[in-house]
Amino acid sequence: MAFMHEADRLKSVDRANVLMDLSRPENSAEHSWHVALYGLVFGASDRALAMILLHDLVEIDAGDHPIHQAHDSACVAQAEAQAAERLFGLPDGGAALHALWAEFEAADTPDARFAKRMDHVQPLFQVLQAARPLPDHVRIVRDNLDRGRAARLAVEWPEVAEAARHMLEGREIGQGDLARRLAFLAEADRLKSVMRANRLADGSRRENTAEHSWHLALFALVLAGLARSVDIGRVIRMALIHDLVEIDVGDVPLHSAGGLAHGAPERRAAEERAARRLFGLLPAGQGRALMALWQEFEAGRTPEAVFAKGLDRFQPAFLNLMGGGRGWAEFDVGLIQVQERVGPAVQAASRPLWAWLDDRLRRHFAPA
Repeated sequence: MAFMHEADRLKSVDRANVLMDLSRPENSAEHSWHVALYGLVFGASDRALAMILLHDLVEIDAGDHPIHQAHDSACVAQAEAQAAERLFGLPDGGAALHALWAEFEAADTPDARFAKRMDHVQPLFQVLQAARPLPDHVRIVRDNLDRGRAARLAVEWPEVAEAARHMLEGREIGQGDLARRLAFLAEADRLKSVMRANRLADGSRRENTAEHSWHLALFALVLAGLARSVDIGRVIRMALIHDLVEIDVGDVPLHSAGGLAHGAPERRAAEERAARRLFGLLPAGQGRALMALWQEFEAGRTPEAVFAKGLDRFQPAFLNLMGGGRGWAEFDVGLIQVQERVGPAVQAASRPLWAWLDDRLRRHFAPA
């Protein structure tokens, strides 16, 4: 839990990239979510997705280093290695996470190379698919494709390199499967502008739904040992897509209107329409598969969906606890409401996880 609390700080690390609507800089947590979604769409293994979720955590200490700026690569590598030592210095399980991060950095395995490829492709299309690409950012993309780290795409992934070149020249890339996948991923960028009720653990601002989705997927990875007979890779995939519908329908706080908005027939119908629109952007077979995965999460009957839903209730409560209960105070929520609205899902997912949370809830709400 200390690690997950620290991971929340990645939401406050700004990058040089900006959102596709040009409204603000992207942060490293929502970037990690978007890269993972790229991985999911383009066929990443579970191991590659895990690397993507972890890959930028070192920026909590070392910061972001834009590719168009000069850096002392040896100093950056040393700072990131020290950050990894600190962040993954867990008494139980940290070594495995550290090894995944190191594998990603070395890029010596097929999974690591795939994960790196997603990390390098996402910023390209984030610039090129913007409604009004920034000229300076377009120049950086062009240089990156000509002589930077993206130049290798001409050999490793020529279809994508050609699509990027077409966009740079203002040409269409057709209506094939690649174009449909890129259209879906561009639409997904809008999730970074859907604001939630709960705040970051430091209380500085409200969390957005893309950050929440990344944090939720990271919870699944880190707490996998609490789930029995559960395919964690499938849980992570659910976490990455579960709230995409909020692009159309927005977020409904759990504790608003007595929590009655959650599960209301009108809300369910609106979310179903949103899911069909969004997943309908993808090639037909892939769209159907992700729609089925989303519906599985919503139904909450399979072991994977039960665990994912429990974590989805746990994560906001965790942030509230770490932030001193600001969100609960804002909605005038007490112990009984949190226990009733959060407890059943978390307990169904993992009794030890609920025991941990319930103990801290009771202490938080105890009379002074």
